Amino acid sequence: MRIYSGIQPTGCITIGNYIGAVKNWLELQEENDCLFAVANQHALTVRQVPQELRERTLSFFAQFLACGLDPEKSILYVQSNVPEHSELAWILSCHTYIGELERMTQFKDKSRKNEDNINAGLLTYPVLMAADILLFGSDLVPVGKDQKQHLELARDLAIRFNNRYGDTFVVPEPYIPKQGAKITSLQNPTEKMSKSDKDQNATVSIIDPPDVIMRKFKRAVTDSDNRIVFAEEKPGISNLLTIYSAFTGVTVEEAEARFQGKGYGDFKLAVGEAVADALAPVQKKYNEYLSDKAELERIMKEGAEKAHRLAARTMRKVKKKIGFVQD
Repeated sequence: MRIYSGIQPTGCITIGNYIGAVKNWLELQEENDCLFAVANQHALTVRQVPQELRERTLSFFAQFLACGLDPEKSILYVQSNVPEHSELAWILSCHTYIGELERMTQFKDKSRKNEDNINAGLLTYPVLMAADILLFGSDLVPVGKDQKQHLELARDLAIRFNNRYGDTFVVPEPYIPKQGAKITSLQNPTEKMSKSDKDQNATVSIIDPPDVIMRKFKRAVTDSDNRIVFAEEKPGISNLLTIYSAFTGVTVEEAEARFQGKGYGDFKLAVGEAVADALAPVQKKYNEYLSDKAELERIMKEGAEKAHRLAARTMRKVKKKIGFVQD
């Protein structure tokens, strides 16, 4: 099966992203034809500092590799290096109705958060996402709850285009990954850990140095109780138990037993150490990739060339169907 997924180079890849998305990607690449993109064009809906965007794009690509995504098994590339994304997005936008885009909950949410920058890209963002997916004949797309609407639009556009011009696009299906651990904010444990959270103590990046990881866990919000148990009324402790379980392989119940009678300070220290130890090999590889920029750019270029060959094949078919004159 062909599977497509991408991640914006905004904020950082958190331990939540690592557990909930990247680890699933590692399994998927073993038995499927996968493409994984650093979706830097999507990042432009929010104002970016050019040099910072360049650096984060390289950093995210190096993190892909350090986590174990293999350029020999999957196509890894940067979205802006494959111009067919933008080309198909324009064609699809001419087959998309304004009402469809205005109904998108993410457009409403992002408009509220960016009242001083409600740009056209915020509205047409889902069309570019549809182009990302349809460009490669994707059979399956891993989706979270916040992306279901966007995949539905991609499916609608594929069907609409196929009905008008004949069989052109694969109609993608959602891939619901195995339920991974849900990691929440260290400062507001009732909310998902977000890679773009402005509170740096709320998130843990997979490339945070060990001392930073330890500091963040020491400052994690808990409660006034002193029991280390997984319970709805104890979201902070439950989140820390979930993180400890995910990074050590023990069950939550085993973790509860292990820390019975211990204080919160000792518990938070143990969670931080478990995360730092598990991420040490990832960080070692990450630093190796970043220290050899030429090799990193070679892998990036090779991935973009592979993605371009697939994308160009789709675009030749699309252009012929809609009546474009081609060379």
